[in-house]
Amino acid sequence: MKNLTRVLLIVFTVSVNIGCDQVSKTIVREKIGDGGSICLLNSHLTIAKVENTGAFLSLGDSWPPLLKSILLLALPLIAIVLGFGYLLVKFNTPRLFVVGACFIIGGGIGNIIDRMAYGSVTDFLHLSFGIFQTGIFNMADVSVMLGAGLILLNSILQRQKNDSQVI
Repeated sequence: MKNLTRVLLIVFTVSVNIGCDQVSKTIVREKIGDGGSICLLNSHLTIAKVENTGAFLSLGDSWPPLLKSILLLALPLIAIVLGFGYLLVKFNTPRLFVVGACFIIGGGIGNIIDRMAYGSVTDFLHLSFGIFQTGIFNMADVSVMLGAGLILLNSILQRQKNDSQVI
């Protein structure tokens, strides 16, 4: 029963990440025209619809279609399937790592859905705080970054735990 609950929580966490990403992108696609934008929080947050046919910061936008399909669709899909499979069979994995991996997998699936359905990924969030500015990103990107941060935090905590046991 414990393992079934764990699997259901993994599926739920991945699904919530996909859902948040897809709902937010659908709203942007329906409410903001191409090139349109909405400034919020004294222009520190801008919602601007951009269709990104490349990867992070449009990397690979001009690659040949076959290379783009392999590197931006096939390889990420393989990595997601392997990662998801790993989470489902490795029952002794630390919870923080599992949650982080679920966020990464959910975000990855969200962007893959866009690539398959639209041929591009809808990006729409931009932050600007003085010299700190981001590229335009989406909730899938937030999930991936948050997941990576959780995995990094898990690694730090595990190392501290192991170091304290050595003394």
